[in-house]
Amino acid sequence: MTILCVRFQLPPMYEAALPGLLGLLEEFTPVVEALPPDGALADLRGAERYFGRDAVALAAVIRVRALARFGVDCVIGAGPGPMLARVALGDARPGAPCAAPAEPAAAAEFLAHRPVTALPGAGRATARTLGEYGLDTLGLVAAAPLPTLQRLIGAKAGRELRDRANGVDRGRVVPGAVERSLLAERPFDRDELDPGRHRAALLSAAGELGARLRALGKVCRALTLTVRYADRSATVRGRTLAEPTAHSAALTGTAYALYETLGLQRARVRALVLRAEGLGGAEHASHQLTFDPVDEKVRRVEEVADRARARFGPRAVIPGTLAA
Repeated sequence: MTILCVRFQLPPMYEAALPGLLGLLEEFTPVVEALPPDGALADLRGAERYFGRDAVALAAVIRVRALARFGVDCVIGAGPGPMLARVALGDARPGAPCAAPAEPAAAAEFLAHRPVTALPGAGRATARTLGEYGLDTLGLVAAAPLPTLQRLIGAKAGRELRDRANGVDRGRVVPGAVERSLLAERPFDRDELDPGRHRAALLSAAGELGARLRALGKVCRALTLTVRYADRSATVRGRTLAEPTAHSAALTGTAYALYETLGLQRARVRALVLRAEGLGGAEHASHQLTFDPVDEKVRRVEEVADRARARFGPRAVIPGTLAA
């Protein structure tokens, strides 16, 4: 076992602690890949030799240090590659890491009973297509003729899926890599008609995205709003931002503008989904200076609020309209 997939049990909007937790992993290996909002991959090949312990034993040390320093528990999956480590994570529990076998035949048996969606990158659409032909587990996919899979889901996708279902894991850990988008979803307890509650949900979602982006040192270039209705239909609207930002006020304003373009008239809304796209490093982003002292004051308050949330929890500072 050389790869660990770690998922820290962070409360929602508490991703401000993630950089510190990633730093904890980097004490064991420089090859750490972030999996926002709450996870990471770590390649421990060098660490196993240096510490004289295998990856599963090092996983126990990582958990103890995360609890001692941050008060955050974690679950850990181990495997010979990133894909198998991520699958093993599904069977792990706090204090009980799960390890996928290294031998290809044993790895294929480890995967055989699992649904197609257990593989990272295999979505519901792929699983639905294969399920229509009785290929609803990875064992059946592994045994299926390659031409059949390629006719169903495409030549390249079929070949890659069959290889992975057979336990072939060619992935690698890419240091510093992060997702290209972040998502915040706000479902309603019942189908919601009140525009005021819609806007409150957007305010909450934009604030969460802003906090997560700042915690990761990222900015986004575009924002996409998806509105899901009671009849299971959905409307999607997107907009490129005037400048890349992680500023919650700017994200909220854009989210409100996207909502207004829909012109909803007593629509029964089931959920609102806000996605920040086109992520990039905050250190490479520019900010247009203004003579507006209010904007500068809001940004300073935002920095203080982030520090308070990181120390006291995600609800230490929230907008007054969401306090009720």
